[in-house]
Amino acid sequence: MLPGAVPAVLRHTHASGSALAAPVFAASYVAIWAMVGVAVYEVYRPHGIVAASVVVIAAGVYELTPAKRNSRVMCHENTCSGLIYGLDCVGSSIGLMAMLVVLGIMSVPWMAIRAVVMVAQKVLPARSSFDVPLAIVGLGIAILASPASVPGLVPDMGHMSMT
Repeated sequence: MLPGAVPAVLRHTHASGSALAAPVFAASYVAIWAMVGVAVYEVYRPHGIVAASVVVIAAGVYELTPAKRNSRVMCHENTCSGLIYGLDCVGSSIGLMAMLVVLGIMSVPWMAIRAVVMVAQKVLPARSSFDVPLAIVGLGIAILASPASVPGLVPDMGHMSMT
C-alpha cells in the first residue's frame, strides 16, 4: 500500500516544510495498514463458495455507498497526517481488501487485479470510470453460479462446504 501513498507523502512533506515529516507520515500510514493486516489475520477462517460470493457482492455494493465515496475523496485529498490518511484509505479500499481475503490471500492474479484497482482509485481523481462496483457484484454472482469459471479462485474452495 505504500507505493500508492507516495504522492500524499510528498504533498504532506512539501506542506509541512520539514524533511522529517515524510518518515513520520509514512510510518503512521504503515501502522494503520499493519493493524488492518493483524485484524484480518486474526479473524480469517476458511470459507466456502457462498461466503465468498456474499463478501464479493457486499464489496461491490459498498463501492456505491457515500461512505466509500467520501473515504476515496479524503484518501485522495487529505494529507494532514499519515494516521488520518491511512484511515481514509482503509475506508476507501476495505471492500477490495475483503475480496482479497475470500478470493485467496496468496492468489497472485487477484492480488495484482486488486492492487491495480486500489492504486488507481488512490492516485487518480474520483471518477465513475475507475469504480467497478457492478463488475464486482457480477464477480460475486459468478462465484456463486460457477465457481470453477472464476480464474485464480482458491482451488480447495470447491471442496469446502457451501456455507
